[in-house]
Order: sequence, then C-alpha cells, then structure tokens
Amino acid sequence: MEKTYNPQSIEQALYQRWEENGYFRPHGDTSKDAYSIMIPPPNVTGSLHMGHAFQDTIMDTLVRCERMKGKNTLWQVGTDHAGIATQMVVERKIAAEEGKTKHDYGRDAFIDKIWEWKGESGGTITKQLRRLGASVDWDRERFTMDDGLSNAVKEVFVRLYEEDLIYRGKRLVNWDPKLHTAISDLEVENKDKKGHMWHFRYPLADGVKTADGKDYIVVATTRPETMLGDTGVAVNPEDPRYKDLIGKEILLPIVDRRIPIVGDEHADMEKGTGCVKITPAHDFNDYEVGKRHSLPMINIFTFDANVRDAAEVFNTNGEPTDAYSTALPDAYQGLERFAARKAVVAEFEALGLLDEIKDHDLTVPYGDRGGVVIEPMLTDQWYVRTAPLAKPAVEAVENGDIQFVPKQYENMYFAWMRDVQDWCISRQLWWGHRIPAWYDNDGNVYVGRTEEEVREQNNLAPVVVLRQDDDVLDTWFSSALWTFGTQGWPENTDALKTFHPSDVLVSGFDIIFFWVARMIMMTLHFVKDDDGKPQVPFKTVYMTGLIRDENGDKMSKSKGNVLDPIDMIDGIGLEELVEKRTGNMMQPQLAKKIEKNTRKTFENGIEPYGTDALRFTLAAMASTGRDINWDMKRLEGYRNFCNKLWNASRYVLMNTEDQDCGFAAGAELEYSLADKWIESQFELAAKDFNSHIENYRLDMAANTLYEFIWNQFCDWYLELTKPVLWKGSEAQQRATRRTLITVLEKTLRLAHPVIPYITETIWQSVKPLVEGVEGETIMTQPLPQYDAANFDEKATADIEWVKSFITSIRNLRAEYDIAPSKPLDVMLKAADETDAARLTANEQVLVSLSKLESLRVLAGGEETPACATALVGQSELMIPMAGLIDKDAELDRLAKEIKKTEGEVKRIEGKLNNQGFVAKAPEAVVAKEREKLEGYKQSLIKLAEQQATIAAL
Repeated sequence: MEKTYNPQSIEQALYQRWEENGYFRPHGDTSKDAYSIMIPPPNVTGSLHMGHAFQDTIMDTLVRCERMKGKNTLWQVGTDHAGIATQMVVERKIAAEEGKTKHDYGRDAFIDKIWEWKGESGGTITKQLRRLGASVDWDRERFTMDDGLSNAVKEVFVRLYEEDLIYRGKRLVNWDPKLHTAISDLEVENKDKKGHMWHFRYPLADGVKTADGKDYIVVATTRPETMLGDTGVAVNPEDPRYKDLIGKEILLPIVDRRIPIVGDEHADMEKGTGCVKITPAHDFNDYEVGKRHSLPMINIFTFDANVRDAAEVFNTNGEPTDAYSTALPDAYQGLERFAARKAVVAEFEALGLLDEIKDHDLTVPYGDRGGVVIEPMLTDQWYVRTAPLAKPAVEAVENGDIQFVPKQYENMYFAWMRDVQDWCISRQLWWGHRIPAWYDNDGNVYVGRTEEEVREQNNLAPVVVLRQDDDVLDTWFSSALWTFGTQGWPENTDALKTFHPSDVLVSGFDIIFFWVARMIMMTLHFVKDDDGKPQVPFKTVYMTGLIRDENGDKMSKSKGNVLDPIDMIDGIGLEELVEKRTGNMMQPQLAKKIEKNTRKTFENGIEPYGTDALRFTLAAMASTGRDINWDMKRLEGYRNFCNKLWNASRYVLMNTEDQDCGFAAGAELEYSLADKWIESQFELAAKDFNSHIENYRLDMAANTLYEFIWNQFCDWYLELTKPVLWKGSEAQQRATRRTLITVLEKTLRLAHPVIPYITETIWQSVKPLVEGVEGETIMTQPLPQYDAANFDEKATADIEWVKSFITSIRNLRAEYDIAPSKPLDVMLKAADETDAARLTANEQVLVSLSKLESLRVLAGGEETPACATALVGQSELMIPMAGLIDKDAELDRLAKEIKKTEGEVKRIEGKLNNQGFVAKAPEAVVAKEREKLEGYKQSLIKLAEQQATIAAL
C-alpha cells in the first residue's frame, strides 16, 4: 500500500477492472435468491447532480450488500429519452452550428440528427455514474427508445385502447406557447410575481338589478384578456347579495355575448367581489365549473397564445357547437395575449366599466423548458382512463404488497390516487414514441402496432391513404413500463421471471404520482405471475429527501448554489468554479451576485475529496427526513475518516506482513482481553449495520461503521495492541497479529458497500495474509453477519473498565496540567474483588498506555496523601499530587480561572435577568444562554474541588 491515501490514483482504474471482469453482472445461479433494483432512468441529456449522487449511493449500497450475501443480483441501468429536453438540445445545436431549424430538416431527418447527437454526447451521465462507483450491469443497459422498449410501449398502448382505457378527447391542458406542446404539471414551475387584480363591471341584461339597485355586477380577474372567452359568471348560491340573480344573464362587454349567472361554490363570498367570471377554455377551475353547469367552451387563442381571427366554440364534451358566435372583434385579432390584456383594460376604461385596479400577489405558471408563461389550452389529446387502473394500485399499498419507507408517504400516494384524474399522454413533439394511431381522409382513427397491422385488421384497401398521428407519447408513459419493459416484456423472458418484481425503488417524493404511481398501475395491469396474479413492480418504495445547500435553500442554477458531485470527487479551482456557475448567464447582475457568493464560500475552490468520502457523507445524511442540508465540513470529516482507515490498515500490515499470524496448524495462541473485546465489538457492529440496512437507515449504518472503525478499532484497539506487540510473549503476539489482520479483513467487507474503492484496495493487500480468504474481488466476498459465538460479554465489560481507567488518568493530567510524559504513581481504592482483579490482569496495558511509574491496589484502611481522584466504575482512582506540580503556581492559575468563570456567570445572569432580552430574543438563544450558565456553574464546582485538593498538599 502507498504511504498516503490518494483516491485519485486508485478509483478509475479499479472501476474499469471491476467492469471488465463482469463483477457487476448477476451470477446466474437461479437456485439462490434473486435481488434487483431498477435504476430511475436519468435523462439522456443530463449530468450527475447531488440528487442523483444521493440516490445512486443508496442503491449501490443496497445492491452491494445483497451481492455479498450471495444473491443473484441485478442493478438494471438505463437512460430516459427525455422528449422535450433532448429535442431542445438538438434544436439549439443546429441553430448555433448551422443556422437551421428542425423544419429545415423535416421530421425524419431531424430525428436522425437526434440519434446522432445521442451517439456522440448522450453518455455523459453514464460516464459519471461510473465515477460514483455504481455497480450496475452495463451489459444490460437500456434506453427508453430502444427497439425492445419501443415494442413494449406500442403493445401497452394498443391493449389499453382495445380495453377502452385509452381515448382521444378535447380537454384543457398545460400548453407551452413557445414549444407548442402540452406539458405535465411536473414541468410547470410556479413563480411568485407582483401583479394586479382588475375589477370590471359586467352589465346585467334585460333591466335586471342587484339587491342594492345596481344594473351591473363587478368581477375581479388577474387575466383580463380571457374575458373574450367568458361563457358565464359564478356566484355562491348562499350569497345574499347575488343569489336572486342566479339564472339571469350578463351582457358581456366588447363581444356583446349574453352569458348566464350560475350558482357555484367555486365563488367565495369572502374573496374579491364574490363574482367570478368563468372562461372554461382558459382556466382549469373554470373548466370544472363549466362542466358542472354545461357551459360552452370558447377558445380564443392560437397555439402561439395570440388572439385567434375566429374563436372555436365547443360543448362540454369538446364537440363543435353553434351555441355562441365564433366572431371576435377585429381590433383584437392576432394580438399577442399580453398586448390583448392591455387593450381589454383600455377598452373597459373607455367604456366606463373599469371599476378599480388593485396590486395583487400572483403565482404564475412557467414552462420549465420553454421559460414562458403556460397557457391553459383546449386541445385534442390522448388520455388514459386512470380510475380503473388506480383501484388495484391503491389496494396493493393498502394490503402491504408494496411498502413505503418512510410510511407517511403512503398518505401522499393515497391522496393522489383516490382522486385521480385521467392522464394526458400525448405531446406535440417530434422526438419520442410516436403514437401508434393512423387516420384516413374521412377522419376515422385506427390503432395498431404497425400500419400493416391496421390495414390487415380493418380490411383497408391499398388505395386508402393513412396518416400516422404526429404526436408522441409523454416520456412518463414509457418510463411507467420501466421495471418490466427492461426485462423483455411482452415476452415471458428468463430475466422477467428472475428479476421481477424488483425489490426496492429509490426515488424522490416529488414524483410519487408522476412516476411511482404510474409504474404501479401499469405493472399490475400488464404483468401477471404464473398463477395469473397481478405483479407489483417493486416491493418497497424508499423515498429520499431533497438535498439543500448549507443554508437550507433548494439548489438551483439561478441561486448559484448548485454543487457538482464530480467537482467534489476530483476537485475544482476557484476560477473554474466561478466560470462554471456564471459562464452561460444572460443576467449580468445575477452573475455578479453568484460570483461574489462563490468566491466567499469557496475561497480556494473545492479540494479533491474522492468518491468514497462523498459516498460516506451521502450515506451518513440518508435519514428518513424530507430535507437534508449539505455540509462541506462533514465531507471533509469523512475524507479524514477514509484517511484514518488507510493509516490504520498500514499499521496492521506493518505488524503482520512477513510475521507469524498464527494460522499454522497447532500454533500456540494466547488472546489478550483486547483481542476478545474487539471481536465482540465487531460482532455488534455487524449486527447493527445489517439491521440498519434492512430498515433503510443508511445514516445509522454509516454511523455504526464510523463508530467501530474510528473509535473502537483505530483509537482503542490499535493502542491496546502496542504493549502486546512490544512486550508480549510469542503466543500473545501471534494471537494479536491474527486478530489484527482478521478483524481488519472483516471490517473492510462490512464497510465495502458504502466505501467500495478504499476497501477493495486495502483488501487486496490484506487478502494474502488471512487463511481461507480467496477470490479476486472483495465485492463477491460474504457480507459479515452477527455470530453470537464470537461475542464475549465478560471481555466487553472488562475492556470498558480499562478504557475508563485510561481515560480518567488522561483527564486528570489535563485538569491539573500534568505533562502526558510525566510518570505517575497511581493507587486504586477497589470497590470489589472484580475491579482489583481487572487491575492486576491488565497492569501491563494500564501502565503502558497511561504512562505510569507504579500501580497498585490500596490495602484496607491505608492512609492516603492528598490526591486527585476520579471514579472508575465503583472504584476510586487516586493520584498523589505532592511533587507533581508547583503548588503556588497552580493555586494562582486556579484562582485566575475561578475569577474568570465567576465573571462569565455574572455576565450571563445579568443578561437573563434583563426582561427586555428574555422577551425579545428567540427562545433558542435564551435556552442557549441558560445552558452556558449551567456549564459555567458546573466548572466553578470542579475548580473549587481542584483548589481544595491543591491547597491540602
């Protein structure tokens, strides 16, 4: 082993060896239990971010544990085609490089261009997965648009259509006017904005008056332009101001449209004016009100969100109707929506119908890709009827076939699934799974796996011209088939039989509905076991938290607080980091602010910490809470932990290589108390580690490793071996060497799932020294399990007493300012024979590690001089102080310390007696001051005891 731990020199070469030797593949022995995890497929356009690193560390730890248990283990890898994101990347590329648009290429040639891009640049995130040490089976890598998954997507679509679970209809969707496609709720980013609420007077028709004699009612709106599409006004049926108006009509200004007043609880009596304009074609809430009251829907916008030349008028079923005229005022035709807003407000003001304008805080929906305001739009789309699919999916969680960890996320799942809406699955893009539906010139629709199948099944003559639907499927549709589509479905493949259902899904709570629930619905519907029972896609759903920055803020490029996991592995200079965070920013002021924060936070850039330190940090943070605040200091601490393990291993190897470690037949071995104790502590660590992993508490598993390796093995056991290795008999030295190397080897195996690189590297040096350890790699060695036969309760109790003795001596040296190298005479007033025996049995270790001149048990009734004392168990440890210190100097030091401490007590008491401070300061600050006061008072007691001891000398 190298003298210094340098992760950069070992990691990439080691991973390449693992991959080339096929260690990540399932071993294929179907007589043994199988274990599988299907990786949530990251976007092919993406790069590794902290969320990926976090979840992939969790998955890899679980997979490595099960692989070491001998299971036939598969971690399925793959990427998502990411419809909108990928299309935008390539559109920007051809615009920048060639000055062309996708229309210059045409659909087929443009899709070829995307495949070309994927071949050249689409593997960034998979390269980064390798850097993270992910032990996925690369031989089985899948892509959501590969041939196998494309066939699965077509099969699912056709079957659902044949079962009347897929239909085409005109419904309201989130429409991106820039990208010209429907988008999911997850792709909508709601932003808080300062805006206005306009109050318009809507004249009552037919001479009707309000209860207070007015010939109009006032509606309040944040989107004046949509009034061109109003088909009703809602009032609360219990509102005394307006309930007599229900059933009457409004004469809508500007368009002169007669629209009804309806009674609906959507109108809040306490909010605004109590009257709500209803535009079913341009607002989701209005759409529902319109359905309840059979109000027609008037679409006033083009797909660019400009006012149409003529409106589209539909009934509540989305069918064209002549209930209202399609005419729109000439002055508004072709106007961009926000220009139309200004024009509408101006005209209302000119008509004397603008009642007032109020400042108003708005939540405005933006498309996260296109970056423009989303427009609710009536469009023809394909939908899945989700209610029939949701029922068995709810039952699967209710009856425990699928468990959520933490369990409270079941409530979020149930809330969505018990009020599930039909799923819009079509997108107006070119890149994606093209919908397998064809139309003839008469508008008839035919669904099939191929055009040939459509023609054959419907007896269509060759002269009948068919045109395939231009839309593609939502990427969530194909990813909903991920657990079974990746295993060869619809064929009943060996992989499907072996690895499905998978064992655990690791995902974020924000996509429970978008992905997790849809996988459950699709899998239960399409995958059955040999008895015909629907299969779940996974048995456990482990919901991870969101990684935030050190201040608890969500990481985002606009805040400049994003951290790249690869930068923490390899390190990055300050200037490069600044350029990375601000280089592509269009807003100079924002870029300046981010640069300033970056320079302040990372004065010297980011050091290289290595993959294992990053993984250990992520594991140690993997609590079951929702949010996790990132802490660079913890990353530094866990790099020190890796360094500690490296140096401890070198100590073990230096004392065991080319030495007799007691593996020869008939070798005489005399195990020390410390040897027996460390074996016992290891068994407890193995027991706790495995228990925590089974309960998905990786934070507690990491803490178990840290506690055992750092505190017990490195800090205590290695120290306890030194007296034996220096002065013990051959049999004792042999036994200690054997314990050193065997416990280290087991410890490396236990820690391997979390920190794979360092453990593999050290293990390769340790392996030749341990009898019976064979194999090319640590990752296929057994994961240590608890063995009660190796647990020695007496040794554990005895060593805890020894540790307490040594710690007490060290503490007394610190308290009385006695040099660590000063030999001491120590006496023990033993509480019983057990403690006396412990002192006698461990005298060599106690003298050596405590730096003692002499050590003895006091005889009964023996007089003692003035001593510094401490309790060790029930016994009293005593150090005669005469001659150890300068009495006058020590009394002087103590007097100064007492005076200083009394000053602190007085200062804090004064602060706490100040009612102004107690009333105004946060509760946590006051509590902290009280805690400090108690600490200082305890210090005064201790100092007084020391003063009395010294004065008595």
